[in-house]
Amino acid sequence: LYREEEREMMPLCRDQGVALMPWSPLGRGRLARPWDVGSARTETDNVTQRLLTQVQDADREVVDAVQRIAAKRGVSMAQVALAWVLAQPGVVSPIIGATRLEHLDDAVAALALKLDPAEHAMLEIPYQPRIPFGHAV
Repeated sequence: LYREEEREMMPLCRDQGVALMPWSPLGRGRLARPWDVGSARTETDNVTQRLLTQVQDADREVVDAVQRIAAKRGVSMAQVALAWVLAQPGVVSPIIGATRLEHLDDAVAALALKLDPAEHAMLEIPYQPRIPFGHAV
C-alpha cells in the first residue's frame, strides 16, 4: 500500500547490488484481511493511525484485488501480498512481523505462489503516489 521507495531507492539498490528487505509488506495487516474488517492494531497502533490518514480510494482497490486473487487461488490474502513482494527484483527477505504461527505458515506458502502477469497488474495499476511517510522533512 506504500510503494514510494520504488521510485528512487529500490532502483538505486538494485543498480548497486544491494539486497532489499521491505518493511511491513502486508501494509501493517491491511493486505491480510478484507477492507472492512478491522483489528486491534488498527485501533491502537499510532503508526497505523498515521498511515490511515493518507488512505486513498486506491488503497481499497488494491486490498480488494488481493482479496479477489486470494479467493480465486484458494489461498490467504497474506500469501498473495507476500508473493507479489517476493516477485519484485532485488527483494530477498521481507520483514513480515509475524506474531502468530499462521503468519509464518502464510510466509512460507507465499514462497511457492507465483502470480501471473494479469494478477500483478491487478495489484499494481490502482496504486496512486502519496506523500512520503516516516522521513524527515
